[in-house]
Amino acid sequence: MENASSRPIFLAGPTAAGKSALALELAERFAGEIISVDSMQVYRGMDIGTAKPSAEDRRRVPHHLIDVVSLKESFDAAQFVRLATAAAQGIQARGRTPIFCGGTGLYFKAYLEGLGSAPARDAKVRVELEATPLPELLKELERLDPQAFQSIDRQNGRRVVRALEIIRLTGQPLATQRAVWADVKPPAKGLLGLTRPTNELIPRIHERVEKMFRQGLVAETESLLAQGLADNPTAMQALGYRQVVEHLRGERGLAETIELVKIRTRQFAKRQLTWFRRQMNLHWVTLSASASPNWDEWI
Repeated sequence: MENASSRPIFLAGPTAAGKSALALELAERFAGEIISVDSMQVYRGMDIGTAKPSAEDRRRVPHHLIDVVSLKESFDAAQFVRLATAAAQGIQARGRTPIFCGGTGLYFKAYLEGLGSAPARDAKVRVELEATPLPELLKELERLDPQAFQSIDRQNGRRVVRALEIIRLTGQPLATQRAVWADVKPPAKGLLGLTRPTNELIPRIHERVEKMFRQGLVAETESLLAQGLADNPTAMQALGYRQVVEHLRGERGLAETIELVKIRTRQFAKRQLTWFRRQMNLHWVTLSASASPNWDEWI
């Protein structure tokens, strides 16, 4: 039987909702350790643009699945499940509480419900897709799977390629692949979706973006390019870095780049919120500067 005092807590939701600050608060309250559920925080060196917890926060509360791989390595949901499972077991063995915190919905779903039956990557198909211009890939996706076309991040070439790879290999739409995920009910308590009123979330997003640039996002991106950022298709899709790389290539000025990152981050937060609402059975909690939820009700 699972020890109730060490039952995991899951904090999901859109960027800038305040998940990390809450995770720290709950970790101190429930003797917890934090497991990052973020597909970009796993990369060493990608610090400012992924809003990694500071050294002070990591001293305050142990964190896991941060700085796991270099930019020369790949990382996926299967690796996340393996490492997160080991981390959670270790935390519980110490009589402490695992607190999963992040915004990568696929990682949450893979951990809670299994990886599904999507086919492994096919080198031949992948090479062909990656050599095809994105507009042509989007036309194919719209023709083969209109539902996926509507829901996918159409500016994220990596995701478009993977979606078409699965469709070509299976001959079935993505919804069919997701439908075969194990029908495992999530925990009745401790699985939380965090959001904020729009009039609070948008200013928080803008402040986060401005802070990243003040902290040196451009210089960090230059350093990462020297370490192979441009050769890692997954890391290159990270919000902020992608736009800064375009700025460094002379495609737009700095002020325009900052505004573009704000727009893309708002759009990303909206997609995250939609995904979590459709794909996971979360207890939704609206955080607000004017009110504090009763956490005992949810955890």
